[in-house]
Amino acid sequence: MQHKIKVTETFEKQRLDIYLSEVIFKEKSRSYVQNLIKDEHILVNDLKVKTGYILKSGDDITIFDVEPVQLDLNPVDLDLDIVYEDDDLLVINKPEGLVVHPASSYHEPTLVHGLMHQVDNLSSINGVIRPGIVHRIDKDTSGLLVVAKSDTAHQLLSEQLKNHEIKRTYIALVYHDFTEEEGTIDAPIGRHPKNRLKMAIVEDGKRAVTHFKVLKRFDKDYTLISCELETGRTHQIRVHMAYINHPIVGDAIYGPKHVISDHGQFLHAIELAFMHPIKKEYMTFNADIPEYFQKFIDELL
Repeated sequence: MQHKIKVTETFEKQRLDIYLSEVIFKEKSRSYVQNLIKDEHILVNDLKVKTGYILKSGDDITIFDVEPVQLDLNPVDLDLDIVYEDDDLLVINKPEGLVVHPASSYHEPTLVHGLMHQVDNLSSINGVIRPGIVHRIDKDTSGLLVVAKSDTAHQLLSEQLKNHEIKRTYIALVYHDFTEEEGTIDAPIGRHPKNRLKMAIVEDGKRAVTHFKVLKRFDKDYTLISCELETGRTHQIRVHMAYINHPIVGDAIYGPKHVISDHGQFLHAIELAFMHPIKKEYMTFNADIPEYFQKFIDELL
């Protein structure tokens, strides 16, 4: 099946992907639309075009129906800690050690497998491998993340995330004492030039901003801090804290070679706050730090 659209003067000189995402596919992300164009599910004047094609009055856009792809994953009962759930979204307290979604290089059960077992509907915007996933936290980081159940909620939550309107607060145990009580790290993050598995502070990286505040200093050269993300780059807090010589305790990638814990880095997404995309109510969620994290802190007292 297919249907055609003739471009009018109103939309002349507009980018194809922007026009489609704002007018035709309102509940889908622009990346979803761009993938349709790249995969030739959308043609202009019966020709393949680039996503940034500039429309002309009279252009014929052909949109071919895309058959829904079945998610080739088996649900797994992971007994996920669902902090909140309604018809549009849910908030999960992810345990340390659980990867958020599958990848070609990772075949163990993930958060997505658990969601498929416990949740009836998940948004489709991010494709079949990442249903409902609005944002991620690292495998060895625990704590809160929001999952979308409808495409509308997903789209609106993604916009909040892009506009830095979702408050994400973490608690971390780091090495060394601080001379200041609080501060801001504004340093661009990109792929490490030599080790592609790591991120690093690089000149041509994407802007990354982390605000931190000292919560408690310990005699044994450890400090407990809170971190609030203004941006959300991969490994952002871990890279930023290592950059200022306060690597997170237990971080095998960015910290000392001798790793203290086998639980991964002592980093926990303790608070998540956002405007509910449908109910338009501001919601705040909190999750206590894991038992192993609290036990280690208690031993430092």
